[in-house]
Amino acid sequence: MPSHDITKGTSRKRLPVRREPYWLKLATGAYLGFRRGPDTWVARWRRPGSHTQHYQALEYVWSFDEAKRAAEQWLATMTAVAVRAPKRATVKAALESYISYLIEQGRQQTAVDARMRFKLTVDNDPIASLRLDKLSMDDFREWRERLRSGRTNRSVNRQVRAVTAGLNMAVRRGFIANRSAWDVESLSDDIEQEGNTAVFLNAAQRAALIARAAPELAIFLRGLEATGARPSELANARVGDFDGESLRLASRKGRSSRLRVRRTVIASEARALFHAAVATKLPNDLLFSPGRGEPWMRHQWSRAITAVIKAHNQDAKGKARIPTTASAYSFRHARISELLQLHGIDPLTVAAQTGTSVAMIERAYFRFIPSAMREKLEAVR
Repeated sequence: MPSHDITKGTSRKRLPVRREPYWLKLATGAYLGFRRGPDTWVARWRRPGSHTQHYQALEYVWSFDEAKRAAEQWLATMTAVAVRAPKRATVKAALESYISYLIEQGRQQTAVDARMRFKLTVDNDPIASLRLDKLSMDDFREWRERLRSGRTNRSVNRQVRAVTAGLNMAVRRGFIANRSAWDVESLSDDIEQEGNTAVFLNAAQRAALIARAAPELAIFLRGLEATGARPSELANARVGDFDGESLRLASRKGRSSRLRVRRTVIASEARALFHAAVATKLPNDLLFSPGRGEPWMRHQWSRAITAVIKAHNQDAKGKARIPTTASAYSFRHARISELLQLHGIDPLTVAAQTGTSVAMIERAYFRFIPSAMREKLEAVR
């Protein structure tokens, strides 16, 4: 038995106290160390071909088996990092790295949205200054619990998913962490279980909102009304995307970052709006802009619509009032529902035109599908 055996408690107690840990080799470049005196554990790792040693204190472990498991978990994160110099940094720095990645990928709007979201939910919270490699599941759950004040479970889940995506990408970019720290189950979504909660604005409500809006917002809302596009899709559309009869729209909806492109046919009565929007612009100019050729940002149209609704409701009464929860998305919901209900267009065509799926239309807009079409869909199932 070697004189520096650290696998057994009785052997560890006989080791002379010293500053340098007693090391046990676990694999090439990977070691588990025991520091006699404070009786603490530490892991060490060196990438093949490198002279830099990386160390990790193993907290809340007492036995050899616990220390070995903790070391192996940390070493797994280190060996998975595909960079020469793994980074130890705060949660905030990791999320800033994610924003940089989005910008590198040309996803400017997504980067702006992410920056605003992290500023709102992370930057002023204690979690922002925590080291990512020290982050625990308890830390993450406590942060999520602080988010719940004034928010629905659905909103909290949305914020958590955004931060999780950012941290996962940071790990891929070389930040040291244990991904299981943010592997938490979603909060129960009572709203989603009760059914569709989208705000549908009728034609009169939409007209009233557009009439009160500033010219730049009004034309943007009319574009949403005519296309049923997601607001971000229309905000990114360029003059060259309109060919006189249809509009090219693109989005990165879903888990994949793959760009999804479609062409939406513009009804004849709405084409004048788009012809006027492109009349004096170059092909690469934005189709709609709040001014000076800058793109619409989510927070801009959200705040503007909220202000318009508030102003309208001060003078309106009863059914003339507009729900305060209405948003730019309400114009998309209205377009989809009217294509189904008023114009009798089949769900497959509506799904293709608006960039959604038949399954989503059935789930969210089923009551707007004509009864004859519902019977056909039921028969298919």
